Amino acid sequence: MKAAQITSYGASDVLRVADVDRPVPGAGEVLVAVDASSVNGHDVIVRAGELKLVSGRRFPIGVGLDFAGAVVATGAGAEGFRAGERVWGTVHPRQRHLTGGAAEYVVVPVDRIAPAPAGISPVEAASLVVAGATALIALRDSVRLASGERVLVRGAAGGVGTAAVQLAHALGCHVTALARDRHAQILAGLGADEVLDYGSTTSDRIGPFDVIVDTVGSELNCYRGRLAKGGRMVTVGLSATALAAIAASSVHGARRVRTFSANPDTAVLRELAGRVTSGALRPVVNSVYPLADIAAAHQAFERGGVVGKHVVAVTREA
Repeated sequence: MKAAQITSYGASDVLRVADVDRPVPGAGEVLVAVDASSVNGHDVIVRAGELKLVSGRRFPIGVGLDFAGAVVATGAGAEGFRAGERVWGTVHPRQRHLTGGAAEYVVVPVDRIAPAPAGISPVEAASLVVAGATALIALRDSVRLASGERVLVRGAAGGVGTAAVQLAHALGCHVTALARDRHAQILAGLGADEVLDYGSTTSDRIGPFDVIVDTVGSELNCYRGRLAKGGRMVTVGLSATALAAIAASSVHGARRVRTFSANPDTAVLRELAGRVTSGALRPVVNSVYPLADIAAAHQAFERGGVVGKHVVAVTREA
């Protein structure tokens, strides 16, 4: 089978699509035939070597945190799913040696998949797995967003940003989206009450906000200063600079900058599917690349300036 891998750290040219053995599910695992995966920030920073202290130097490393596809086989004790069932899920970073989600087949523990929502394609489903789950966990668990609060979503046009705008809107919050001006109409259609151009809007001229969701990872202290009394801020845009700001903000107690590791389990994925089915959350796909062109998908991600997600479509050989 075909699987996207990196064999060293570096730019997108270290990506390759290799022939590997099809994995076999062990106890508590499920084999999934993948139809689509998406490009996430974690994929790019792992490939670039920014997390090499965590990822190590054991190569090759499989590419792709998420996937949408259909169950092919189950291992012993992997209950609750049947062959042919449409599912979506995630691959834990520590399990990505050889095969990630950007592959023809992937084996994952049964607690990392859930039935995919009906009414959307595998490409659309893949665009929502990590992005949607990250936004849901950030709003529900990290900052405990409440109805009627004023929310700023910084980097609102990206995958996590578009999901956060929709989820906050569905909860009845006043949503301010900070993004490129040319994305204003799309973001308004997703539920943003106000769209500000990030190129001409400085942090000292906006707010206060009850909640700030940051997907950029820079100027965190400046934006933290725009929180109202009792306000909360969470960032998913991790970098060395962001981590330093997060650590320094701990002295501010409840108004610190929060972060978290989004490793959604079956329960989160089921809840996310429910949000899709109810119409509270819909996919935003920017572009679709074949598996063979995954390097181009990474390059597009790194250029930025998109709305929604870059998705990698997988066509299995006969």
